[in-house]
Amino acid sequence: MKTANLAIVFTDIQGFTERTSRQTLEQNQRLLKVHHDLLTPVFKAFGGRIIKSIGDAFLVTFESPTQAVLGGMAIQDRLWQYNRSVLEAERLDVRVAINVGEVRVESNDVFGEPVNIASRVESIAEAGEVFFTEAVYLAMNKAEVPSQEVGAFELKGIPGKIRVFRVPRAPYRVEVPAVVHVTPGAEAPIPNEQPPFGNLALSRMPASSHAPGGPDLAATAAALGSRAATVGGQLVSHTRTVIESVKAGRRPSALALRKLAIGGGVLALVLGIGFVLRDSPAENAIEAVAEASSSKEKIPLKEKLALVQDAEKLISQEKSPGERAWLHGQLAEALEAPGQAVGFYRSGVKAGHGDSEDRLIELLEHPECSVRVNAADALGNLKLDSARGELEDLAKDGGPGDDPGLFSCDSRKAAKKALERLSR
Repeated sequence: MKTANLAIVFTDIQGFTERTSRQTLEQNQRLLKVHHDLLTPVFKAFGGRIIKSIGDAFLVTFESPTQAVLGGMAIQDRLWQYNRSVLEAERLDVRVAINVGEVRVESNDVFGEPVNIASRVESIAEAGEVFFTEAVYLAMNKAEVPSQEVGAFELKGIPGKIRVFRVPRAPYRVEVPAVVHVTPGAEAPIPNEQPPFGNLALSRMPASSHAPGGPDLAATAAALGSRAATVGGQLVSHTRTVIESVKAGRRPSALALRKLAIGGGVLALVLGIGFVLRDSPAENAIEAVAEASSSKEKIPLKEKLALVQDAEKLISQEKSPGERAWLHGQLAEALEAPGQAVGFYRSGVKAGHGDSEDRLIELLEHPECSVRVNAADALGNLKLDSARGELEDLAKDGGPGDDPGLFSCDSRKAAKKALERLSR
């Protein structure tokens, strides 16, 4: 019999059983895939070994209790960022519970009371939190991980009371640029909020380990080439449409002219030329963020974070809610977070901001399927009839990365659903 002293981590999705009864099989499978794709890189980055994954639950072991707690913190900060880039129905709220002790190792599984205790602590843990036992508290490096006692609990099947601790919420320090975010469905953006654990752990992960949509500015330059090619191709197409109309003696449609104008502005941003906007201080600050994001030079993270904070400060001084939402959306795109930009533009449309409406419609042609899906959903919820033509095009032709399979993204289907909402 082989034994080992290991940190045992359990995670699960809050309310998962209830959600499965409301969602289709396809939606449930997609939710689990997103959950897996977000958490797995974090476990591995902190040295975790995934023992099993059952439905919405993970059982993971770590040789270091400190790394186990840091991994739990990184998961919650990662999910905090993810939840601000998706609609309310797609949120993932996860509980994390940790214990440490000597366990029996058999094949690809672990057994023993430490495992049972970790499972019981998970049952009392709260979504968004990292709970751990006194055994973890005593064994971990307290200089690296802050802690706060929750209380002593009687756990089912476990003799005596178990003292339980949690990682308290930030502020500690923020070591990676804070991605602009929005709570989906909110009337106005929420500026200057930081992740629950201040990126204390998430900042230690190598850039290659971060899940898609994260805050890594270093990864933006690699994405700009393909994005520029895509936007450039769209711009050529829009230009051709306008020219053909003129040659045929017809007046170009307002839609074609709008696409041409927006496409030119987007291409300017992608190529690092700068924003073709109104040259306000906030817009200049956003342009500086975009240039830092796309720069090939190594710019210190503190400098990049300072640029983001400067832009947010200037945006907060804007009196118009619609203009604030628009600027926050532009800043999100400068940080290569178009999914989060959708939420801002949606708030801008609700405030009657025309540019936000135009950009939200334009995002139906974004090269990332998930962005097109979010944009279509937002336009459908807003019942914007001005988007009908573009939604019809997307419903007919789809876009890059569309795949109607259980685990894939389908913007064509999202556009059809949005059109159904417009017709109600």
